[in-house]
Amino acid sequence: MSGGSSVLDPVTLEVMRNALPAISDEMSYDLQRTSYNMMIYEVQDYCTALLDVDGALISQNIGGVSHFVADLGAVIKDGVARFGKDGFSPGDVVMHNHQATAGQHLNNVVIYTPVFHQDRLVAFAVVRAHWADVGGQSTGFGGTGAYDPWSEGLQVDQLKIYEAGRPDEKVLKIIRDNIRYPDAAFGDLRSQLAACRLGERRFCELLDRYGHDDVLAMIAAIYAETEAKARAAVAEIPDGTYEAEAKMDGPRGTPPFEIKVKVIVAGSDMTIDLSGCSPQRENSGLNSRTYAGAYIAYKALTAPMEPLNEGAFGGLNVVLPEGNMMMAKFPAFMASWGSPLPTVVDAIWRAFAGALPDRIPAAHSGSLGAPFALSGQDPARGAGFVAQSIEAGGWGGRPDADGEDVSMSVCQGDVRNTPIETMELKAPLMVGERALWADSGGPGKFRGGLGVKTTIRSLVDGRWNAGPPGHRSGYAPWGLRGGKPGAIGFTMIREPGGDYERSLAPRVFGPAGTEVIYRTSGGGGWGNPLERDVERVSRDVREGYVTPEQARDAYGVVIDGSGRVDVAATQALRDGAEVA
Repeated sequence: MSGGSSVLDPVTLEVMRNALPAISDEMSYDLQRTSYNMMIYEVQDYCTALLDVDGALISQNIGGVSHFVADLGAVIKDGVARFGKDGFSPGDVVMHNHQATAGQHLNNVVIYTPVFHQDRLVAFAVVRAHWADVGGQSTGFGGTGAYDPWSEGLQVDQLKIYEAGRPDEKVLKIIRDNIRYPDAAFGDLRSQLAACRLGERRFCELLDRYGHDDVLAMIAAIYAETEAKARAAVAEIPDGTYEAEAKMDGPRGTPPFEIKVKVIVAGSDMTIDLSGCSPQRENSGLNSRTYAGAYIAYKALTAPMEPLNEGAFGGLNVVLPEGNMMMAKFPAFMASWGSPLPTVVDAIWRAFAGALPDRIPAAHSGSLGAPFALSGQDPARGAGFVAQSIEAGGWGGRPDADGEDVSMSVCQGDVRNTPIETMELKAPLMVGERALWADSGGPGKFRGGLGVKTTIRSLVDGRWNAGPPGHRSGYAPWGLRGGKPGAIGFTMIREPGGDYERSLAPRVFGPAGTEVIYRTSGGGGWGNPLERDVERVSRDVREGYVTPEQARDAYGVVIDGSGRVDVAATQALRDGAEVA
């Protein structure tokens, strides 16, 4: 964007710098208050944003899902290419989730509207949110058991569901007839649309107050300022080429996926090269089409506390060729599209562990947590139901602090789990346990954060969408500087009267009384565990974070029968471990 103002008043510029994110935030509040599905109003699996007419990000809501925002520009650019800038009218509403450009699983539905001011197209208001159902094999999310986009669900490709303010009832009926819970889905659609309309009004109010050209000039100045801050942070990193790699599970009986990253720093420019990652696979839902992993890692390394806009990535070049698992070509299916992203971010950070030793943490849980959905018919209400949540894992220990316990990945913004009370109120299920998983954090001078252990029991027959968390069953979150890896998460399922079995299939029918157990990975430890302060270890044992056995075996701290530290035995054990 460019405007006609030659001199920008710094006070007005500061007002604009805060007003633009405030619009996105107000859109977010409106969406959360009016939505029908707990993945939106409780889990907050959505983002709200304003983009300019060329698809550049003007602002997003604080806490918006990071990997949602990173791709919105591709959706808008594709829409403009399809319709042309002259092909939009006031009152148009466009729906899109098609993987050829959206690059995510089909539940992440984009609704956007053109913003007109004085008969001139000036921006787009956009909401991407997780719908509880889009048809296909599964409820809640696609699951890796799908085999192509059509088995995942309904695909909508830049479809105008409203034209000039008038709904296309025939198109809307087709959508309604192809999803399991149309009332909830259309409630969410109306919520998304209302948030977009609110964004339109607020942005036009800014244009009315300050004038079109001056607003565009201030947005351009904000872009430039944000880019300058990010570039200044990159310039502090020593020039060079930094590399790291990680692995993820391939489908059963196939080789693992390889995540290979190369980062080149030259002055204030950074190139993140992901071309070494595995090619897309037709038999795996871990494909995606997104720069999100690179964008998120870069943003966190450079100016994490600055508002997010297009300028944040001005100094970044991403190398990601077609056919790569993260730039997959349609019709590669993408049911678990987001699972690789936390590992990509961790690997990029790991590449800088030598150059930035005082900043880089050990690996966090390496996944988007353990998502689950339970759906079926509730006889007490005489209606269908779907309950969903995401169970979070631990973050890696840091150079100066322990990792955060049970926290969503860096890719998920302010996403959170669904409260037990909400799930039990809205669906026939019972949560038997949701607690910290002792010993799951990787031992270190600074311990990795703990994962969670959760047990859920269905009270009626239903279908579980409950696959393994994270697709890293053989690859633990790594430690740094002598820290040890975190525990690896898993999912178990048991029918009444049966034994617990590992859940590898994402969709399982279970009779009433079926229990599912989730364990999410802990974060890796940072630093030598024998250097951890003895009192910290003692407190961890008292509070249930670490068992006496791990205190002895990993930290060299002996806890006696009374729960106190045996100082002499501890000193002898640590001295012996250091000699060994």
